[in-house]
Formats: sequence, structure tokens, C-alpha cells
Amino acid sequence: MSETDYYAELGVTKTATEAEIKKAYRKLAMKYHPDHSKGDKQAEEKFKKISEAYAVLSDKEKRQQYDTFGSAGFQQRYSQEDIFRNFDFSDIFREFGFGGGAGRGASFGGPGQGGGFRFSFNPGDPMGGGRRRQQAPAKGGDLVYELPLTLKEVATGATKTISFQHDGRTEKITVKIPKGMTTGKKLRLSAKGDPSPYGGSPGDLFIRSRVMDDPVFGVEGQDLFVVREIKLTEALLGTSVAVPTLEGKNLNLKIPPGTQHKTKMRLSGHGLPQMQGTGKGDLYVHVHLIIPGKLSRAQKELVEKLAETGL
Repeated sequence: MSETDYYAELGVTKTATEAEIKKAYRKLAMKYHPDHSKGDKQAEEKFKKISEAYAVLSDKEKRQQYDTFGSAGFQQRYSQEDIFRNFDFSDIFREFGFGGGAGRGASFGGPGQGGGFRFSFNPGDPMGGGRRRQQAPAKGGDLVYELPLTLKEVATGATKTISFQHDGRTEKITVKIPKGMTTGKKLRLSAKGDPSPYGGSPGDLFIRSRVMDDPVFGVEGQDLFVVREIKLTEALLGTSVAVPTLEGKNLNLKIPPGTQHKTKMRLSGHGLPQMQGTGKGDLYVHVHLIIPGKLSRAQKELVEKLAETGL
């Protein structure tokens, strides 16, 4: 299915106001309307395209759907008949000073009575709807449910029961959450979304995860990180620190002499599992150096001696 840029058809930006969209359509309609370009097939085709663009962008709901789902997603939800449904071109044309033929649900089938221009949605009409074949009824809207998960649930997987509003009622379903479902990742439950107003298939329900804050670990994708603090002498001479894991174990991490403040060290394979495929992320240890705010007299004397050595 070809992509259609309605904003480009009217020569406006995506932030254009209703007044700017109407002004742009008026200017183009004056140029390409069949009453002004009789017999010009290219002008007639152009007029079809700008009228479709105006029918979408001048309708708040259709414009929002177009902006949200893009051209391909919008055309899956709206047939050409849906686009022009309840759109009265006769008022627009009278305002623009054209002949008054086209009313609600009229097609590009040539001049009608009184020199007006009519619309139709019959795919067999070579002048009306010929650019697009008959489509299935528009699909219902999708729903998105944000599901909070603990780090443990992300690491091991979980079974959750959720409640959501569906078709005017509260529905409960049990969902199996796979391992590795970190923040922003989704599961699709087919046909659990809103019903179609035109008899099409229902939309889908998307379960979108949100990993809750953890008192020990931070999360970056499939990687985990912890902060470990060391003293100045430990940074200079080297030391070892205990690093917790999600499995409840402690790993012994060796800190080499001369480690700098905010050094990041990696423990491979100790992060979160991948949602698809095998393997795990990594566990990173952020080493923070503690600088005392106040020194004792003995400490100060020792530091002064170290300073004399050039340290």
C-alpha cells in the first residue's frame, strides 16, 4: 500500500492550524477544481488527492489517528468511504464560490447537476475511488495497558492477572509475562482492543511493561548496575568489594590499585535475560570514591607528608 502524506498534498507542516489547513486547501481547490480546469485529467486527480487530505486533516479525530498510526496504519483503519463519511463538501464549495452540486457522500464522477462535482465510493466507478480498491471494514482501536513489574519478575518471568476496560465493561485476563520484559517492551493480545464501529475486527490489547525502581539495582536495558563506595586508600592501594546479584549471591570484585572515581567495571552475564533468544545482559559496578569532608590532625599530617612526596 502506497504511503500518502496528506500534509505534503496541501503544502502545510504537521503543526499547521485548522485555519492554515483550510487556507491551503482553498488555494489549491481554486486552482484544481474541475469547474476551473475542465477536461484536465491531471488537475482532476490532484483535486481528488487534496480533497481527501482536507477531509482527513480538517477532522480532529481522523487527523489524530493519521498522526498516531502514519499513512499505512491509518489506511488500514479507514477506507475512502470512512474518510468522507459525514463530510459535507457542499458547504465548503459554496464558501469557496464553486457550483453547488456536491453534498454529503458525493464522488469524483464528473460534473453533476448545476455544474457541481460529486463524490462516490463505488470502486467500479472509473472516476470515483479508482485509486483505491474496496477495503475490509476498519479495524477497532488498539488499547495499551501499562504493567508495573519488579526486577525479580523481569528476571524470572511471571503470571499476572490484569483488569481493564473493554467494550464498556471491566474484563480480567491472566497474562504470562516472559523473562526479560524490560521497560517499554510489549506483548500483543489479539482482538482484545476496542470493537470496530464499522463491523470490522476488534483492535488489539498491548501489554507494555514498566520496571519498578529497585532499592539495590539500577536498570539500563538488559543491563544492571550497582554503586560501590571505596575509601581513598583503597583506591590507591587496591581492594575487594562484595557485589550482590539478582539470584541473592555475592560476587567478589577485585578493585585494582589506582582506580579512579566513577570507574565502571563489568561482570559479564549477570544482568537480565533477553526477552527473545538466549543470553543475559551484564552487571556493572560503578565505583565511587569517598572523599572525607574533614580530616583528623593525624590524617592531615599524613596527607601533608604525602604531598611532600609529590603525591
